[in-house]
Amino acid sequence: MSKAPQRLAAAIAWLAALLNFFPIAWMALASVKTEVEAIASPPLLLFLPTLDNYRAIFAEQDYASFAFNSIVISVITTLLMLLLAVPAAFAMAFYPGAKTRDLLLWMLSTKMLPAVGVLVPIYLLARDLDLLDTLSALVIVNTLSNLPIAIWMLFTFFRETPKDIIEASRIDGASVLQTIFLVLLPLVLPGIASTALLSIILCWNEAFWSLNLSAHSAAPLTAFIASFSAPQGLFWARLSAASVLAIAPILVFGWISQRQLVRGLTFGAIK
Repeated sequence: MSKAPQRLAAAIAWLAALLNFFPIAWMALASVKTEVEAIASPPLLLFLPTLDNYRAIFAEQDYASFAFNSIVISVITTLLMLLLAVPAAFAMAFYPGAKTRDLLLWMLSTKMLPAVGVLVPIYLLARDLDLLDTLSALVIVNTLSNLPIAIWMLFTFFRETPKDIIEASRIDGASVLQTIFLVLLPLVLPGIASTALLSIILCWNEAFWSLNLSAHSAAPLTAFIASFSAPQGLFWARLSAASVLAIAPILVFGWISQRQLVRGLTFGAIK
């Protein structure tokens, strides 16, 4: 009887995993069909696979350029975000003020604001600063939009760290920077790693700002997918192939780093 709840939980987990994986599998199947087969009704499950869609994409589009932009934006945004979030979370966790909790709630509430609500002012700022269609604009916007989540996560990890260790380092004469980099960061490394991994995933999947602030030079893979929407209509097979090429790197990255991500997200949960 004791194993029944575990088996039920495992069955529910497998069902949820299959439901989440189904759209990806269906998209991958559509990417190796012809356009006629991709829109057939009822859907064709038996067909002769073809790689013509992938050949056409590499022949007509500079996939490497889009992928390079996505990598640059994700990596630089993550580094800049950690540079800002670590000291902020450290101060809030170990030297809280009367309004620290209110400040954290206010930062988190900014994530509830629809991005389209601030599109016009941010677009005008980027235009006036000559930042349209530049990697700098996307790095800045992604950093600011993901910073509240990073500070919240790091604040939670830092709060789980015993304050006695921090106080002991200060008594030994360590400066604030030495305390952060030599004492605190090694203790909460799993939490910092999970925050960085989540930031990379969020930046890679960001589409709204990529489509509105970039055109060609700084366009990442999310814009690469959108480029296959033509006035003549959607070419589902080729669009599916472009989507597979866009999500494949982050899927592989997430699969490789999933253990570290789970370890970091559960860091401090069990003492």
